[in-house]
Amino acid sequence: MKPAEIRAMQDEELKSRLLDLKREQMNLRFQLATGQLENTARIRQVRRDIARIKTELTARRKQKQAAA
Repeated sequence: MKPAEIRAMQDEELKSRLLDLKREQMNLRFQLATGQLENTARIRQVRRDIARIKTELTARRKQKQAAA
């Protein structure tokens, strides 16, 4: 997921996507633990997407506070 894609999303979309990514991360952890995970690079991608979304949400929250 590219930063430009994240910036284009609404807050509710970001929160929904964040929830989906956290679920996927949990599933990937289970697959890794049971030896069923084929693409180990996906764990890193998901982790970084979660961080990008959280960073954008925090930036938006701070921007709203500064405006108020």
